[in-house]
Amino acid sequence: MDSADRAARIIRTVISEVKPDFAVRLWNGERIGPADGPVVAINDSGMVGRVLRRPVFDTLIALWISKAIDVENGSLFDIVERRPQGKLKAKLRQLPKLQLLRDLPALMLSSGRDAALDRLAGRNPFVSGSNKEAITHHYDISNAFYRLFLDERMVYSCGYFKDFANGIDQAQADKLDYICRKLRLKPGETLLDIGCGWGAMLIHAAKHYGAIGHGVSLSEAQTALARERIRAEGLEDRITIEVKPCSELTGKFDKISSIGMFEHLGLANHEAYFLAVRRLLKPGGIYLHHAITRRMKRDRKAWRRKAPSYKALIKYIFPGGEVDHIGMTVENLEAYGFEVHDVENLREHYARTCRLWAERLHARFDEAIAEVGETKARLWLLYLTGCSLGFDGGSVLIYQAVATRRARGASGLPPTRADLYR
Repeated sequence: MDSADRAARIIRTVISEVKPDFAVRLWNGERIGPADGPVVAINDSGMVGRVLRRPVFDTLIALWISKAIDVENGSLFDIVERRPQGKLKAKLRQLPKLQLLRDLPALMLSSGRDAALDRLAGRNPFVSGSNKEAITHHYDISNAFYRLFLDERMVYSCGYFKDFANGIDQAQADKLDYICRKLRLKPGETLLDIGCGWGAMLIHAAKHYGAIGHGVSLSEAQTALARERIRAEGLEDRITIEVKPCSELTGKFDKISSIGMFEHLGLANHEAYFLAVRRLLKPGGIYLHHAITRRMKRDRKAWRRKAPSYKALIKYIFPGGEVDHIGMTVENLEAYGFEVHDVENLREHYARTCRLWAERLHARFDEAIAEVGETKARLWLLYLTGCSLGFDGGSVLIYQAVATRRARGASGLPPTRADLYR
């Protein structure tokens, strides 16, 4: 019996014990499981040996991007929704170990590795804080690629769903307007948007609230397109953008927004960031902080341990990125001169946002492959799907915090929050 036959026998044994509600198709055409519905396609008999030799998260990613494992007649969401019932570890403990041991030695010697994964990793991904090179790694892939799955305004952050049945265009329009209301923007006020992306927040604030906007970014590609979009709206006299960190800015702003960029800073740079924001915010000004967090553990040592999925996200998608927990966010805001007024959890909103992004990318996958290549397109589909599942399960969260520059006396905010929900 050759190694491929032994690999097939191991897979059949595992499936018979685990009993997933989806089919598995082997490299030889054999189908195991339901006759219809989504299918996990195992296209390379060597994948069993690769998992046995190196049972880590990177191996699973490598198998996915190389198409050694694929999904047919459905999506990754369909597979997760049909995952085995009950605890997987308990089921695996019931496997016939002696039978499996007869086949393992031959598979442990089999070869196979996908070098493409190494090429997708960021440079020095585990340093604390994303430098310009790391930002380029993530954001300068291709504006056309992002257009395939983002909304019409190209907003690359959590949407706000007044109804979870709403589409992504409506959710992002509602999010931008919600933030403007939280900032209590008024005509003629100056707004700084830190990490302004493709300019959607600045454009919305200028068009609908009469704000005078300034943005900073470290992405050349995003900034170039943002300036085009600003010109197309006839707003060059009201909006400017610079490619530089906010720490290098001078002047004062009435309002400041930070939407989905804080995750790039790294824990080592939080103090410098919050001091810069306070310096740039006028007395009585409002700061909106919109950022992903992780759930706090019983102690900081446990919290600082990174799960394999988190490490993979940093290594391949967000080099230098680190996220805090909401307690740390509030602690930093208070420590560096802010008064916190509101904290809102949008976890379920981001689960829905990422799912819509993943579904849109999947629907235009051939175009994505043509734009960035198949390995990167598959990596991003896995990333967006994984993020949706992570937010849905509560392993990652996202909050909006509203704070003012601390001062004696009245904050200037209205006595209730009724104006936010008009």
